[in-house]
Amino acid sequence: MLSISKMVSGQKEGGDYLRYQIGGRPPGPVVVWNSTRACNLRCRHCYASATAGPAEGELTTAEAKRFIEGLAKARVPVLLFSGGEPLMRPDFFELVAYARAQGIRPVISTNGTLISLEVARRIKEAGVGYVGISLDGLEELNDRMRKVEGAFQMALTGIRNCVAVGQRVGLRFTITRENYRDIAAIFDLVEREGINRVCFYHLVSVGRGVNLRDQDLDPATK
Repeated sequence: MLSISKMVSGQKEGGDYLRYQIGGRPPGPVVVWNSTRACNLRCRHCYASATAGPAEGELTTAEAKRFIEGLAKARVPVLLFSGGEPLMRPDFFELVAYARAQGIRPVISTNGTLISLEVARRIKEAGVGYVGISLDGLEELNDRMRKVEGAFQMALTGIRNCVAVGQRVGLRFTITRENYRDIAAIFDLVEREGINRVCFYHLVSVGRGVNLRDQDLDPATK
């Protein structure tokens, strides 16, 4: 992952102390939890091979709370709710509150399409530390890669709603041969919309992404 906003501004981020802590007992690892495989999009490169509904064997609310308790005992400082689309878990806000009660900072990786103004307010009030919203390019390309018409505009609305309520939000972008030419326009979007963070990711060739290995950037392009 490349945090371009940090590289450009030099501003320290909340996670820096996790990487560079000096003295004392270090914290546990940051945990990324694919809390559900349910998702309302059908991204071609989804590493989780997300589906329209939850997968068999997903943790119940009670099981998820026990899982979070275990993370707290391991001194995990940050729990990233991912998926699938974590906002499709009916107990998402309950689990966020439980994580905070256990001393864990909850953050979320989302496609942003379900973040209405009311949902943005709930996210802010729940104490979610950061919302990372993913895009795969400008409108036409993004919707083609995510296989849902209107996904770009819905995600952009989600970003705007987070900004409107003062929720810390950033943009996540997985770079491929198909979309790297949109990066300059993505920077324009970030500046125009007042987004304070943007991170770029390499293509992960697992899940549905296993069929897209030829879409990874070649060394010359990188």
